[in-house]
Amino acid sequence: GGYVANSLAIMTDALHMLTDLSGIILTLLALWLSAKSPTKRFTFGFHRLEVLSAIISVLLVYILMAFLLYEAVQRTIHMDYEINGDIMLITAAVGVAVNLIMGFLLNQSGHLHSHSHSHPHSHVPQSSSPSTAHGSGHGHGSGHGHSSLAVRAAFVHALGDLVQSIGVLVAAYIIRFKPEYKIADPICTYVFSILVVFTTVRILCDTGVIILEGVPRHLNVDRIKEDLMKIEDVYSIEDLNVWSLTAGKTTAIVHLQLVPGSSSKWEDVQSKARHLLLNTFGMYKCSVQLQSYKQEISKTCASCQSSSA
Repeated sequence: GGYVANSLAIMTDALHMLTDLSGIILTLLALWLSAKSPTKRFTFGFHRLEVLSAIISVLLVYILMAFLLYEAVQRTIHMDYEINGDIMLITAAVGVAVNLIMGFLLNQSGHLHSHSHSHPHSHVPQSSSPSTAHGSGHGHGSGHGHSSLAVRAAFVHALGDLVQSIGVLVAAYIIRFKPEYKIADPICTYVFSILVVFTTVRILCDTGVIILEGVPRHLNVDRIKEDLMKIEDVYSIEDLNVWSLTAGKTTAIVHLQLVPGSSSKWEDVQSKARHLLLNTFGMYKCSVQLQSYKQEISKTCASCQSSSA
């Protein structure tokens, strides 16, 4: 519709919808990948493909957005374009109608979910947004509560899309009946481009942290260490690594040293540490390595020894 009407505002609105579509596709991809077993070559499985495809989809959106912004600047400078007001108005009206239906359905889903446990609506959270698809899984809490939160997030996102569609409709109305104000079309493109950046920048940040093996934003390493130290017979934490395979799938490796003379209780300590990591902190996988107490020996490096000599 935007192409036929020669309207950049409609095309930018469609671009924003493309970011939502990519979020749905990525979540479906994540569900499909999670069912695939690890192989001898890919022992962690294929979860990182979700992260890779997220970056590719965001870069595609940015390329399209750069093209639309370039066109908008050219139109603002030269003003040598014609917009078919009728087609723009019809397309914008259809966009508003679809967003109203989507908001109504999500609102109904939210109410049904909060009053009934028999209809999980497992497909609804997937349709919220790329940011929900990538950054919502914290790994703990009930599935019911998490899903209803996701439905509410999707509803809020649908309201944002509705506001944008209404903005396009207003611009289409102005251009249809006041063609001399056709500058409203590129102005809409500028505003909506900012919205697209705000929608996608969180995804880039989250995927960047995952690729760099960073700790997920919802976890605090110091808190994990404190809770591990509270376990009976744990003397010290030699090493702790926490990272994500993909959003919502956090992995941890911890190396604990046992209190002197408590080596026989290693199974109990390991069980408690695993329970803490998997249940309390919602880890997807964890590995707990234990060693008996070893007195620390101060090591002096060769350069220090030579300088003191």
